[in-house]
Amino acid sequence: MTAPLQSTARGYRVLNPATGQIVEEFATATDQEIQEALTAAHDTYLEWREVPLQARAKIVARIGELFSERADDLAAIISEEMGKPIKSARGEATFCTEIFDYFATEGPELAADQPINAIGGKAVIQKRPVGVLLGIMPWNYPYYQVARFVAPNLVLGNTIILKHSINCPRSALAIQQILDDAGLPKGAYVNVFANRAQLEEIIADPRVQGISLTGSERAGAAVGAMAGKNLKKAVLELGGSDPYVVLDSSDVKASAASAWATRMANTGQACNSNKRIIVMDDIYDEFVAAMVELAKDLKPGNPLEESEGTFTPMASRAAAEELAEQVQDAVSKGAILHVGGVLLDGPGAYFQPAVLTGITKDMRAYSEELFGPVAVVYKASSDEEALDLANDTPYGLGGAVFSTDEERARRVAEGLESGMASVNTAAGEGADMPFGGIKRSGFGRELGPLGMDEFVNKRLLYIAG
Repeated sequence: MTAPLQSTARGYRVLNPATGQIVEEFATATDQEIQEALTAAHDTYLEWREVPLQARAKIVARIGELFSERADDLAAIISEEMGKPIKSARGEATFCTEIFDYFATEGPELAADQPINAIGGKAVIQKRPVGVLLGIMPWNYPYYQVARFVAPNLVLGNTIILKHSINCPRSALAIQQILDDAGLPKGAYVNVFANRAQLEEIIADPRVQGISLTGSERAGAAVGAMAGKNLKKAVLELGGSDPYVVLDSSDVKASAASAWATRMANTGQACNSNKRIIVMDDIYDEFVAAMVELAKDLKPGNPLEESEGTFTPMASRAAAEELAEQVQDAVSKGAILHVGGVLLDGPGAYFQPAVLTGITKDMRAYSEELFGPVAVVYKASSDEEALDLANDTPYGLGGAVFSTDEERARRVAEGLESGMASVNTAAGEGADMPFGGIKRSGFGRELGPLGMDEFVNKRLLYIAG
């Protein structure tokens, strides 16, 4: 049975997770508006693909500039929509500038014809746009996730219909405004507040040539099934439970602090966060104690007034309740909750950051993704045991290995079953670094040179001679 997409029955709305209050509500698109979006995107594609690539790239570069110019306003929007700390929110907006600039600058070369050796003639592989694409985007990085899908495809000459998360309508509209103000032709990027039935209609429409989704496994399975039924290509970036392996350390407290900061980024709500921290037994006790020290005494804070010693809310009360259930399941079966792990009273979505150890295979936390501020630490007694534990997961997004011996860390990292592997850093991230996973973390890549190779017609042009 196909799993359902996230329900849109309650409609698009801004619900401040710090207060639990509904700030603003937005109407779901009408069926007529969906048809108008499809027509506009397709008609514009026929013109946009004929615009010289360098001219398209110039508009894409301007889009990036506007993200930085409006960073303060953009940051305030998502801090209220999904609780992102204001400094992090501002950083996300400016990172979008890097992404759009990368594809505007590198795109012409990445999309250039590639000559190949041919017997009896001349041959090149051409990279051509394919048409209208549907993007289904999540709430955890409202700008970044959109940028990494949109930037390469606009440079290529594709057009976009974008369905954002139901709790990010203001940021969705802010993105639309930026692209319009940058000079993008009307119809080249169309935001729609669509419901599930309308998404099925869009995916089935013959004018749509591909779908990109970043979200949950459940949503990915549903969209993947719809795409397959309609013979459409899909890129799916789904969940992750990335291993973070610490083989040794010259400064255990500093290593623990780095691991903790990585885990708490975005209040633990990142697909490639270090959700399983695996530490060698000779430094394990000191490492856990250091993390507990960092976690204790944290107080709930206002995302718009980020200050030291505070934590911000998760994106929704429902998400925080689900995380609390996962933690309680583990504790009820013998796991040790060293600190935190409590959903605070009140209408907000504040979940006390936690350190959890003693996880076993019969606990939900072993095989499920913990999408929130919980640091789960495992003990290993050898490199082989650490690697086996790292790979014992249905996910395969990223992973990191740390050691004072770089070659030792690399040997372990080479064995990770993941789409991304890093040595002595939490993740190799940047506009030029391809992002994506294997196994139940999905398929396809975004960013970097691979980001322009997903929704493209790699056409052979052969000239007999």
